[in-house]
Amino acid sequence: MAIGVGLALAPAVFQMFTRAPGGATMIEGFRPYMDSATIEGFQRDLATIDAAHAEAQALLAAEPAVRAGSVRAFHTAWPAIDADMGSMLATMREDIEGYEGVAALPPFALFPWFFVAPGALLAAAGVVLLRRARAGREPGRARWLVVGVGVGLVAAPFAFQMFTRAPGGADMIADFKPFMTHDKVAEIQGYFLTIGAAEGQSRLELEPAAAPGADLDALAAWHREWPRIAGTMAPMIGAMSDNVDNYLGVAALPPFGLFPWFFVVPGVLVAGLALRPGRTQPVTAPAPGAPERIAA
Repeated sequence: MAIGVGLALAPAVFQMFTRAPGGATMIEGFRPYMDSATIEGFQRDLATIDAAHAEAQALLAAEPAVRAGSVRAFHTAWPAIDADMGSMLATMREDIEGYEGVAALPPFALFPWFFVAPGALLAAAGVVLLRRARAGREPGRARWLVVGVGVGLVAAPFAFQMFTRAPGGADMIADFKPFMTHDKVAEIQGYFLTIGAAEGQSRLELEPAAAPGADLDALAAWHREWPRIAGTMAPMIGAMSDNVDNYLGVAALPPFGLFPWFFVVPGVLVAGLALRPGRTQPVTAPAPGAPERIAA
């Protein structure tokens, strides 16, 4: 009974009824971006901007009279932007396998019920067993219900490959921590404003001042690709922004690596307790003034 009540109450204690659906939303929101081809494409886009930055820097040095304030701000900010975005994309790429493992688990919204349902069964079976014991009767089918629930709890993490998938999910949650905050996402969104302003000003003010025949291939590639780059990266940053609270809720849950044991440990305990040898005797009325004793 105690183990069953503990299992049934665990989702409420850890706020899983609100946090788990948020985790499901986050997993679905990141799905379009957590694959190698997409992330490699974003990394190539950063390389395109980096090459354009080098050409713009050379032009600024050659044409000091050109004000181009947005381009100069981009020149100053780009090394930090490139390092930050590059680190984020590298982290995402490293965690693709962990993400895929978590995404292959049963839907997050169902996780609270994986505790509540067996917990309620065990608590109910415990009540039946207690009453039968007080009445001096054999455990009967209630014992085998407990054994079955215990075996099911032990088997579930193996059936869902939680021992291999959950640690990868824990690593992903830990790795995402530096950039899954409201302040950091707002900062990343600001990067696109800086880059976009510089792209337009470079095309309209800086490059027309360049010497005839100057090599501006990287800047031309930037202008050509920028609408697509902004159009593909912006939704990813939007998905991050939309899921910051969902991420924080998931991160506040117990570590993913412990979740398999939340099934195995109570499963082994209840199955072992139900199968332990014992005997049941009728309860005899205690003598006046004597404490009641129940033989197990």
